[in-house]
Amino acid sequence: MLRWEEFVTACPELGEQAQERFVRDELVLLGTLRSDGWPRISPCEVDMAEGYLMLGMMWRSPKALDLQRDPRLVVHSVQCDRHAAQPDFKLYGRAAEITDPSLREAFREAIRARIDWAPDEPSFHLFTLDVARAASLAFGGGREQVTTWDPKRGLRTRTKDP
Repeated sequence: MLRWEEFVTACPELGEQAQERFVRDELVLLGTLRSDGWPRISPCEVDMAEGYLMLGMMWRSPKALDLQRDPRLVVHSVQCDRHAAQPDFKLYGRAAEITDPSLREAFREAIRARIDWAPDEPSFHLFTLDVARAASLAFGGGREQVTTWDPKRGLRTRTKDP
């Protein structure tokens, strides 16, 4: 699994586009696993600092508790257009809780720069995403293009014509 900046270096074709999208939208959908095994999907703000993709969450929120119990997750770009004019980006991996004070402060500085507010310590959970694999799905001109990446097989693209 790769830290965010390592993933962007290993696969700039997906990493750079996903980063641009996440920065622009400031929001992703986060998929976690509930304690009963059912999936949970939640909106989550995303910030990047010190080479990490960081997911800040309210203290004791269900999604944070999910990740503390089972770190597997999916991060999905938000799609607000039924015509899917923008590609979807999906990142699969594991969350790691950030407890290092300097990284938590870097997150607080990043969010403060973005929205002129930052949560007080220690009233929030903070996780980073270690990327195991990634995908992009784009529609256009009646075609579907799926691009996937993982460290073993690298970047692959498949186009499906109507």
